[in-house]
Amino acid sequence: MGLKEKIETLQARVGVIGLGYVGLPLACEFVRAGFAVTGVDNDPARVEGINRGVSHVQDIPDALLGSRIGERKLTATTDVGRLRECDAVIICVPTPLRKTRDPDISYIVSAVEGIASTLHRDMLVVLESTTYPGTTEEVIRPKLEAEGLQAGKDFYLAFSPERVDPGNPSFNTRNTPKIVGGVTPRCTEMAAALYRRAVETVVPVSSTQCAEMIKLLENTFRSVNIGLVNEIALMCDRLRLDVWEVIDAAATKPFGFLPFYPGPGLGGHCIPIDPHYLSWKLKTLNYSAKFIELASEINGNMPHYVVTKVVDALNSRKKSVNGSRVLILGVAYKKDISDVRESPALDVIQLLKERGAEVVYHDPHAPEVRLEHEVLRSVPLTDELLGKSDCTVIVTNHSTYDYPRIVERAQVLVDTRNATRGAKAPPGKIHKI
Repeated sequence: MGLKEKIETLQARVGVIGLGYVGLPLACEFVRAGFAVTGVDNDPARVEGINRGVSHVQDIPDALLGSRIGERKLTATTDVGRLRECDAVIICVPTPLRKTRDPDISYIVSAVEGIASTLHRDMLVVLESTTYPGTTEEVIRPKLEAEGLQAGKDFYLAFSPERVDPGNPSFNTRNTPKIVGGVTPRCTEMAAALYRRAVETVVPVSSTQCAEMIKLLENTFRSVNIGLVNEIALMCDRLRLDVWEVIDAAATKPFGFLPFYPGPGLGGHCIPIDPHYLSWKLKTLNYSAKFIELASEINGNMPHYVVTKVVDALNSRKKSVNGSRVLILGVAYKKDISDVRESPALDVIQLLKERGAEVVYHDPHAPEVRLEHEVLRSVPLTDELLGKSDCTVIVTNHSTYDYPRIVERAQVLVDTRNATRGAKAPPGKIHKI
């Protein structure tokens, strides 16, 4: 029986390498569609938890994971050799940046080496991890073809960028359109056939390079526009204008304007990182991606701007940042999730501590965070804490916060998210970016 028939009859076994916020929801969707799934992860504690039905991913409740495990169609393992049993393998591993802002694709390379040792005829291999255009063709394909099998003839190779938005109640793995591009038309066809079983809409494109570029365009679009509106916020501050009022009024235009909103900086795995993959690739072709670099500079300086706002707020109370107690509300990179990766809150905390402030934080979703040389733990958000803190800074606008209470109890507030919109407070109590 060929791969296409196995997919159509749900007899194909799917392997997912990397069981994080991308891989675990994807694995669950394939089980829902009727496939047997083998998940591979190098974290033994994560694997053990998954096999007990305990989820570490916010978008996958324990009950849902437990039902998938209970169906005996989802198993997790640290043994990459189990991929020999699979007909299709999907790579969902991290792709961070090095300190030099160069791409670190070591996790991809390690995953591909594991697949190469188990590769067999008629196997489909798909990369979902975000990377620079050319990775699938230039890095993965040679490694998989090293033993003589040819992509498009003996096995199938494609790229399909992940489009996960953690905590989004409207869009998930199943209803977010899936881009698929193979190294040959036959590879695209096979990958599209697999994803159509688990995802509502599949969008085939002409090549892996095109699919890789699409993901980078999506996140570069957001990064550049956020950089623009952050700079508008700086301009409005100089002009003594309310940037939030300006944006809201501009958004009433029914065409030609898409509202973006300022904030304390970029966070998460995608938007702060992905544009640099494109910038790095273009540098190898002697091209400078000026918009990307400028947006990164502006967004990267926003935590410093927040600290300046804290200094101004304290000065308005005739206090110095040195020795003041500063309460940070929210350390996740966006509201109502627990993910603190690349969160600007960590930079804000570090910068304030370097200026001599005594910093504590509260976040209902993130019980602890790791800074350069210490671990901080969330403290209870009490009226006493709000009253004793010299300055309270809203960095992440979680829905569970009682903002009227916070405004009433805090001595002075710096609001980086316009969370206190419409709040009644004495003049000078609330400082916004």
